[in-house]
Amino acid sequence: MRATRTPRLTLLATSILAMLTLVLPTAANATTRTGPLTAAFDQAAETYRVPRDLLVTIAYAETHFDGHAGQPSASGGYGVMHLVSNPTAKVLEKAAGLTGLSKRALRNDSGANVKGGAAVLRAYADELGLPADAGLGAWYPVVAKYSNAADPATARLYADTVYDFLGKGLTGAAGAEQISVAAQNVTAERGAYAEAQDLTAMAAMSPDYPPAAWVAANSGNYTASSRESSYNIDRVIIHVTQGSYAGTISWFQNPSANVSAHYVIRSSDGAVTQMVRDKDVAWHAGNWSYNTRSIGIEHEGFVDNPSWFTDAMYRSSAALTAYLCNKYGIPKTRTGIIGHNEVPGATHTDPGRYWDWNKYMQYVTGGGGTTWSTIVDNATDGRFTASANWGTSTYSTQRHGADYRFADPVAASDAAWFKASIPSSGTYNVEVWYPALPGYNSSAPYIVATSSGNQTVYVDQRSGGGGWRSIGTFSLNAGDYNVVGVSRWTSGTGLVIADAVRISK
Repeated sequence: MRATRTPRLTLLATSILAMLTLVLPTAANATTRTGPLTAAFDQAAETYRVPRDLLVTIAYAETHFDGHAGQPSASGGYGVMHLVSNPTAKVLEKAAGLTGLSKRALRNDSGANVKGGAAVLRAYADELGLPADAGLGAWYPVVAKYSNAADPATARLYADTVYDFLGKGLTGAAGAEQISVAAQNVTAERGAYAEAQDLTAMAAMSPDYPPAAWVAANSGNYTASSRESSYNIDRVIIHVTQGSYAGTISWFQNPSANVSAHYVIRSSDGAVTQMVRDKDVAWHAGNWSYNTRSIGIEHEGFVDNPSWFTDAMYRSSAALTAYLCNKYGIPKTRTGIIGHNEVPGATHTDPGRYWDWNKYMQYVTGGGGTTWSTIVDNATDGRFTASANWGTSTYSTQRHGADYRFADPVAASDAAWFKASIPSSGTYNVEVWYPALPGYNSSAPYIVATSSGNQTVYVDQRSGGGGWRSIGTFSLNAGDYNVVGVSRWTSGTGLVIADAVRISK
């Protein structure tokens, strides 16, 4: 069934939503407003009329609130707001002109850097004619512009990442200071970016590694070849991007970068993008001989901040590395799988001291992977329940299994529930599968019955469908019960979809 209905809820329904006991915010509900960086976000947001939560979320997506002592990212970005200064983007310089602050202060002082980022966002908003009373969702084109992306598809990937964090909520540390943003029921107003390619969609699949998306690096950043005829592939080299996922993808598309890698992996959920074909020689090792014989994998993050190295990233990267080792006969040992710092003549230190080689190699060899996992489809007998208000459809080929369920949003939860038998109390990764279409819900509420109460994250079901998508890790009690629900109570527009969930430990 193709969904074209986009009903709108009343203001009353929206206000009642906050009081719904079934649909509670995530653990990031309580925003901590203490400490110098928190104060900087609050002040800059007020001064430049930028939504405070949006400002915080951009900083988290870019740097996890880490200014890196004034050192630049791989693409020349500085500070917690990643103010870029490179041959094709002069955001740092723009921030200096807008604020009257020196470039040195913007690079080295986090408070000044936040002020600079807010000033740039306000300038972009004014350039795009954003109304003064615009809601959070209307800032989407501004966020996309802030990405400095080489094309609309990568700009969309960047902005979608920011709005995905808004939907899930976040908590990050800046030294001893904790900074949080609550899960938001917000519709991203993509505008012209809705026509840009969704790089997480099935249509953008990798030619060499099926679970990955495909985004080609600029042809001036790698050497076309015909490996393994021209060169034997006998190494996998592990890198850390020194930047964000979308920012790294954009940088490899930039002709001035003179650098690339075959694959890039996202921290939050382990999403993979291939940018150079396996047969071609990526410029990643800083050593031509090792470039010709290896495949380079970049991991989102910074070497001096362990918060980027999530279990989802380790598992996803290890699965890719194991696949490559099997495909090219590379030994699954620390001889065949090395860090960038182990390349002869290397001047880089990645993946750095926080990279857990023991865990990674266990995952690669199969000795430390998922210990338990279950999939519950909407058609699983006795494991899925929904009222008669939920219809059944086979319209989208992105569905999991034979069909999926759909319902209009209403001012009542009427949740569809996925039941699972959790073997023991502990932390579990929860993933969801849904088909994505423009007429599906812009902010679908997923409820997780955690050990501390129900938590809700909001997922934009208009994109990112047709595969498993992590909505976070949660503490679950042992037992057989309704673990994940999909609520109909949302101010988002479009049909709410319930298809399948996967719970793993």
